[in-house]
Amino acid sequence: MLRDDEITKVLTVMAHPDDIDFSAAGTIATLVDRGVEVIYCLTTDGDAGGFDRELDNGGMGALRRAEQTAAAKAVGVTDLRFLGYSDGTVEAGLGLRRDIARVIRQVRPDLVITHSPERNYAVIAPSHPDHRAVGSAALDAVYPDARNPYAFPELLSEEGLAAWTVREVWLVGGPAPDHFVDITATIDRKLAALQAHASQVSHLETFADFVRQRFAETAERAGLGPDAYAEAFQRVSTD
Repeated sequence: MLRDDEITKVLTVMAHPDDIDFSAAGTIATLVDRGVEVIYCLTTDGDAGGFDRELDNGGMGALRRAEQTAAAKAVGVTDLRFLGYSDGTVEAGLGLRRDIARVIRQVRPDLVITHSPERNYAVIAPSHPDHRAVGSAALDAVYPDARNPYAFPELLSEEGLAAWTVREVWLVGGPAPDHFVDITATIDRKLAALQAHASQVSHLETFADFVRQRFAETAERAGLGPDAYAEAFQRVSTD
């Protein structure tokens, strides 16, 4: 597994705006504070989300892009890439694998953070079908697509994107987390990022309390003790 000092560039591959903030914004802030470069890749614009149905899907998508951009800024991320897939209909096909492999070859990260492709029966929300599809496609893009110069050869011949090997993947939302990151020092920035998604959370009166309780419970499972907060991942080596 990668040592902390071996992680210099991180790519997150998520289905919707707000996914990275719910699952890992505290960790992202911690990485940025260490000088790690972080890039966000969003598969959809989240146009099927939100609660203000006066906006059509196109309007909602534009709003959620802006919210994600503001949320990213709260944790120090300014490089965001949107793939433009339709919210709620994502499938782990060759097209999505190619698009994610392209971004991997462009960014050339040490670590990719993405969704678990496994269904989590204990907590259903992380198992949204878009999440599972993106997690599956991202893992396939990491291995074998991005590292294999003969996979999607047009990426090299037409776009000049040479093969790249991602050394490790961290999965979020799955049933078997085995790695915990202490985010006690960055919980306020995580909350700021989440609250930037006003179309998703502004109707929840006790949202901040819910977030603190949820990630305090994760810290307790991690053995960090009281008054701590943590985020959970499953680490996957690609060696």
